[in-house]
Amino acid sequence: MLWNTVRFLRFYVSGVVRRAIATGPFLLKLGDCVRGMKQLDAHSVDVVVTSPPYNIGIDYNTYRDTKTDDEYLDWCEEWGAAIARVLAPNGSFFLNLGSSASENPFFVFSVAMRIGKFFELQNTIHWIKAISIEREADVTSYGHFKPINSPRFVNDCHEYVFHFTPEGKSRIDRLAVGVPYMDKSNIERWSHTNGRDKRCRGNTWFVPYKTIHQRAKQRPHPATFPVELAAKCIRLHGKRNATVLDPFLGIGHSAIAAKECADLVERFIGFDVDEEYLKIAAELVECSYSRV
Repeated sequence: MLWNTVRFLRFYVSGVVRRAIATGPFLLKLGDCVRGMKQLDAHSVDVVVTSPPYNIGIDYNTYRDTKTDDEYLDWCEEWGAAIARVLAPNGSFFLNLGSSASENPFFVFSVAMRIGKFFELQNTIHWIKAISIEREADVTSYGHFKPINSPRFVNDCHEYVFHFTPEGKSRIDRLAVGVPYMDKSNIERWSHTNGRDKRCRGNTWFVPYKTIHQRAKQRPHPATFPVELAAKCIRLHGKRNATVLDPFLGIGHSAIAAKECADLVERFIGFDVDEEYLKIAAELVECSYSRV
């Protein structure tokens, strides 16, 4: 069953059945990330890309997503401090959080403020999962979202990616995730383009989920983020020979992103408390795993 799931995920994630060549050492660890990060050297990680449990009662295999608000915030502060210790002085920490707008609209910012005790908030990126665009008489909708059946709330079609850095001064490669100019006359008219047809994407990123038909087989984890989202974060930071960390690895989408960013990533480290999820991640990036 596990091998069949992994085979399908290889197809689902990459779009073709292929086995990528490893980009370098993958260190996957089964166990608590706070305990695991204590085993890492201080300032040894260049990029952290992660999406922790949101504390909204998601049915994970092992982790219980039902802490009180105070317990959850204290826990976030614990792993936030651990990340602050291992992150390099010019590093980047990309934290994906859903807003849970219909239940507790301010809580995502409470989490960000707790994490902000250890970092500066350098950028706030809006991950757009679905959008409808009106042009003249036509409306075209793109992406996927979880519908909200309510007379009070609109559908929640985005999440946050908070870009934390130690001092708010980490250099990034804006054009690594840039987009072409719609008006090509801007290329010659603006000197800062240096003749290149690429501009900063900005802080709204449309990254839709791929269509799935059978969640249990195609995405056997209740709360993943797209590989493309993690890859964009790694490329935005832009450092070569980077060490990338995900304290909440799940089935390994950030690890796959690190593999896709082979020109930048030298080493990847991932932690998860669920062995079934970690097995899938290890198969996808073709490595073994060990216990914290």
